[in-house]
Amino acid sequence: MTRAILDESQIHPAARPFIGGKHGDIVREVQAAIAAHQVVVVGMALNPFPRKARKILDVLGTPYQYLQYGSYLSQWHRRNALKMWSGWPTFPMVFVNGVLVGGASELQALVASGELSSMLARKIRAF
Repeated sequence: MTRAILDESQIHPAARPFIGGKHGDIVREVQAAIAAHQVVVVGMALNPFPRKARKILDVLGTPYQYLQYGSYLSQWHRRNALKMWSGWPTFPMVFVNGVLVGGASELQALVASGELSSMLARKIRAF
């Protein structure tokens, strides 16, 4: 399944510089972390689900890089840039070998199926 993306021909030239450029620093920071680490968890304070994802990885003894951006009321506009970039609507965003696998529930499902172990053994990066 793929997400719908507005065709560039349907975006006025005056609006184009703002699309993809707004808060690009946060996207570049996450991309750099994904390139440097096999597992990256992107989250926010006060949200229990990033903590759940980190706990899953801690129990497994899987090293990961954690990036935290604000809380419910702070930095939401910066986090929106990550949501638009990834297409994932919630936090955490869990990346394994450069691939977005989803959030805490999806991570738990990968652990339960044994697929996470297979992914970690491959050590392939998408970036």
